[in-house]
Amino acid sequence: MATPESDELLDKVTNLAKRRGFIFPSAEIYGGFRSTYDYGPLGVNMLRNVKQAWWTAMVQMRDDVVGLDAAILGPPAVWAASGHLETFTDPLVDCKKCRERWREDKIDGVCPNCGSTEFTEARAFNLMFKTQAGPVEGEGATAYLRPETAQGMFTNFANVLSTTRRKPPFGIAQIGKSFRNEITPQNFVFRTREFEQMEMEFFVPPAEADAWYRYWIDTRYAWYRGLGIPEDRLRLHEHAKEDLSHYSRGTTDVEFLYPWGWDELEGIANRGDYDLTQHSNASGVRLEYFDQSTNEHYIPYVIEPAAGATRAMMAFLLAAYDEDVIEGDTRVVLRLDPRLAPYQVAVLPLSKKPELDVLSREVLALLRPSYMCDYDVTQSIGRRYRRQDEVGTPLCVTVDFDSLEDRAVTIRDRDTTAQERVPLDGLLDAVRARLTR
Repeated sequence: MATPESDELLDKVTNLAKRRGFIFPSAEIYGGFRSTYDYGPLGVNMLRNVKQAWWTAMVQMRDDVVGLDAAILGPPAVWAASGHLETFTDPLVDCKKCRERWREDKIDGVCPNCGSTEFTEARAFNLMFKTQAGPVEGEGATAYLRPETAQGMFTNFANVLSTTRRKPPFGIAQIGKSFRNEITPQNFVFRTREFEQMEMEFFVPPAEADAWYRYWIDTRYAWYRGLGIPEDRLRLHEHAKEDLSHYSRGTTDVEFLYPWGWDELEGIANRGDYDLTQHSNASGVRLEYFDQSTNEHYIPYVIEPAAGATRAMMAFLLAAYDEDVIEGDTRVVLRLDPRLAPYQVAVLPLSKKPELDVLSREVLALLRPSYMCDYDVTQSIGRRYRRQDEVGTPLCVTVDFDSLEDRAVTIRDRDTTAQERVPLDGLLDAVRARLTR
């Protein structure tokens, strides 16, 4: 089995992701486009499941958080007020020998391409994608692709406050695409120029900010643990004061043990009243809350848990990858939580004979309204079990010739390979019990 720290693990998961249809290099038939990826038939299912698990925990199961879907394009005024036009930069250097460009703080003074130690002076490189809105070019038509989803939640604070009649503490959650012109995208889908974020801005009375900051650190750490990431591959890293972003009063990262070492999985920040104050001053619109119980106006502080959906999916894949030996053969298995697996159930008729296909389709119709299912009839049943193990399917339901007589099927468990025969009229309950235990 590949250990978490091994370079071998990243190669194995990357190869599995392409071979089984999780993630493809984008525009591969044209040679690809660096740092862009397409999510294949299994990948789109898993990524949707990651986002749904987040949405369920952050919005559906809470009465103090509502959702939003803000625009991707934004005017310069938003990004000037937020500080992105001025401060959203990384230090860029050029290697004097091979001319490659690098992010200075990531290369330790040595060019990864040629080994040279001679570089140009570092200069600030803004990470935002700039474009033109409309047919006429000029400053009046300048727009930016959002580098984060957060600003749409700040600019809609007053709208949400008035339409939902919420009062602090309450949150606004959003899942969506963000774009950053990274100097050195790297490590598969860990750092890319186009990615999906899962962010929530939680607006609180200033006096309660520290308590809510600790609450969301613990809550977000527990979310990853609850979805199967082992405790020894997660840790919390609190940023030193000198390393904080300009807006932050405190930031803690949930870090994951990737093959290259500990790195960020999610950040939880106490942003203070920076964002609402900046947008209030720049727009002339008062972004504050009136507390009728105290007869006071105040600008709420904001606690922000910010995660990457694509980065989280990568972490779940790495944590789930396993190899064991079954009947003398090495088996690759993704031990994914059923809530994240691309398919929860695979229906496998023992043969392609028409009578088995008819009954198997009946089984499929019974399960599909409740679960994402695969239907596989090619090759031996053993090979099909291995294929489903490799993509993380928790349960296989086998329909054999005895099923035609007794209307019973066999459920096989991915992790234990144990099998149990159950009557068809009790199949849905049996599957539900196994997937929720």
